[in-house]
Amino acid sequence: MIPVERQQQILHLLAERGAISITELTERLEVSHMTIRRDIQKLEEKGRVLSVSGGVSLSQRIKSEPTHADKRGLMQEAKLAIARSAAAQVAEGRTIYLDAGTTSLELARELAPREDLMIVTNDFMVCAYLIDHFRGRLYHTGGQVIRENQSCVGEATAHFLSNLHLDIAFLSSSSWDVMGISTPSEQKVPVKRAVVEAAATRILICDSSKYGKVGTFKVVGWEVIDQVITDGQLPESARDMLAQHGVKLTLVP
Repeated sequence: MIPVERQQQILHLLAERGAISITELTERLEVSHMTIRRDIQKLEEKGRVLSVSGGVSLSQRIKSEPTHADKRGLMQEAKLAIARSAAAQVAEGRTIYLDAGTTSLELARELAPREDLMIVTNDFMVCAYLIDHFRGRLYHTGGQVIRENQSCVGEATAHFLSNLHLDIAFLSSSSWDVMGISTPSEQKVPVKRAVVEAAATRILICDSSKYGKVGTFKVVGWEVIDQVITDGQLPESARDMLAQHGVKLTLVP
């Protein structure tokens, strides 16, 4: 059986089971562990599967992003730790962007006591908090309002961002994998790409539960991301992948 046929067999088994061990794959396909691992690596590079401890699972495709309210209580300790780590990297006098999301809200809380910063955001919850607690310069992007996520998206938002020079962009995502950052929302793509173009440094702040999930629309690949700040539950395969792309990885407890 040639590699393409084996890989199709692996996908077929995963479609039935969701996840399967490497040992079982070697027995079913009658090949070595090394051969199966190479097949899995090829499929993972295409964003089709996700390596897990001792086996492999299908990448999880998401059709919509959770609402702001749904995300608020998820992985809260990790979000707090990620936000503290991110805040420590913001030098004096910087202009930064906070992407929409609950981790960005935690980062806003960490940065609020500082008066030396200029903060730009497309998130209404972030902006509302900073209006009350932050004395530095504050900008909201404007644009089409997405009520569920309490943020702005679309070409108008992207146009505003394209006229800025940002020192650091803190990006969020509900889906990221070996291919990069993706989203189920087409309207978010121009916004995130405009931020990447405008920023000198691009940092993804995202807990590990989002890794291995895939949105329909690709945003950017790893070649334009400088750093990922996430929690220690990130799989070893993901750590290796980021290292191969030269992306700095910061793991928080």
